[in-house]
Amino acid sequence: MSPDTSSPAPVLAPAMQASTTEIYLFDADTLRLVDVNQAARRNLGHELRELCGMTPLDLAPQLDRAELVALIGSLGQEIGDQVSLRTRHRRADGTTYPIKLCFLRIVRDGRSLILAIGDDLSLELAAGMALEQYQARFNAVVNHTPGLVYQFVLHADGTMAYPYLSEGCTALLGLSVSELQQDPGRFVRLILPEDRKGYQDAMEASKSALAAWNWEGRICVEAWNDVKWISLRATPLPLDDGGVQWDGIMTNVTASRLEQEETRRSRARLAELTNHIQQVKEQERARIAREIHDDLGGNLTAIKMALAMLAARLPDDQALRDKADYLDDLVDRTIEAVHRISLDLRPSTLDLGLVAALEWQAREFEKQMGIACVFRSADKEIDLDPDQAAALFRIFQEALTNIAKHAGATRVTVSLRRQRQHLTLSICDNGRGITPADRLKPQSFGLRGMSERARALGGTLSLAQAPGGGTMVVVKIRLAAPAAGRSEITRA
Repeated sequence: MSPDTSSPAPVLAPAMQASTTEIYLFDADTLRLVDVNQAARRNLGHELRELCGMTPLDLAPQLDRAELVALIGSLGQEIGDQVSLRTRHRRADGTTYPIKLCFLRIVRDGRSLILAIGDDLSLELAAGMALEQYQARFNAVVNHTPGLVYQFVLHADGTMAYPYLSEGCTALLGLSVSELQQDPGRFVRLILPEDRKGYQDAMEASKSALAAWNWEGRICVEAWNDVKWISLRATPLPLDDGGVQWDGIMTNVTASRLEQEETRRSRARLAELTNHIQQVKEQERARIAREIHDDLGGNLTAIKMALAMLAARLPDDQALRDKADYLDDLVDRTIEAVHRISLDLRPSTLDLGLVAALEWQAREFEKQMGIACVFRSADKEIDLDPDQAAALFRIFQEALTNIAKHAGATRVTVSLRRQRQHLTLSICDNGRGITPADRLKPQSFGLRGMSERARALGGTLSLAQAPGGGTMVVVKIRLAAPAAGRSEITRA
């Protein structure tokens, strides 16, 4: 700003006096202050009469007089020539503040004067320090974050850029920050070919919906001959040019994925072992049931026949006849117990097929528990592997046991349906229903056993609320081939 040289007095113009910028006017030869505006006086805490006896060196003691004189001497005579310096001014109370001074030479009434315009840099300095502290904290957080913090931009024309990459870039991707920024496409080339489509699809879905971008996939770092799993989590931000910027983080999840794979394999092996144990148990039950029925049952039948023969030859002695009748009745009860135990171990109706076995079990449940049990099937026979049939039968038995123990039901409806190459067994009751908490009970081995049996069959077991209340258990397995012959069996 040029001073008003037409003014006869060497004082600041009114506009300069009212300016919020600090303005000083001093003699170029003596360096004594001639005038100081109100903004400068307020900041310094001095009256004008005090300041007019001072020089810039009094306000900034750290300045060297020779350097200041040389700086002023470097000013030319042309209007607009200026030089500047940064220093600290000392206030009347002894405190200091940073200031930038811009010097211009003016001439009034043949007198050479220097106009100094000062900008208080306190706020700028405080902001700079705050920014440095923030940057230091940000760098500390980022540098201690496991993984790569990044910004990725996909422009409207399809070009890509990484405006920001943390120092974790090298450790995760085997590329320096500059290498990836110079060639953003290198990251996509690191992704295994079979995983690239999933990466692109996830990016496009995030771009279209402006939703979070979540992706996990494998990359290959050839320099290390290393394949690793990485997890990408980023938040999109639309840009003015139609592109999208994502702020996110990539982390190495190889260890957790390997643990998951090992857990999955362990569960698969455990499921195979459980299935094998169940099959062995069923086979052992069948063997024991046959031995009890054939050997023990045959022996008991022979004993009953021998007792009848002996009873017919007993003398006319009531006590002996009573004893013989007692033994005959004991043999009958034992034969009945053998038959019941044999059926519990393996119902002989399973040999007639799954449909017959389920219908028999429904009748037995209704007879023993007094709960109406309706069984429906549109197939008279379903060709199933014996182990599959036994597993489905045990699931049915366990479901009926749970209903009897916990449901408080008065009616059960059972449906066996073959739909193309799937077999579905549905068991519905009208009881009190099952809550999510019931499924999570530590001792709910019945439900877990049913689920494991269904999984071993390559199927699923689901629990839901039955229409009208109660619980519906649905088991669905895949059949090898469609069964032939259809008729309906209904038991009410």
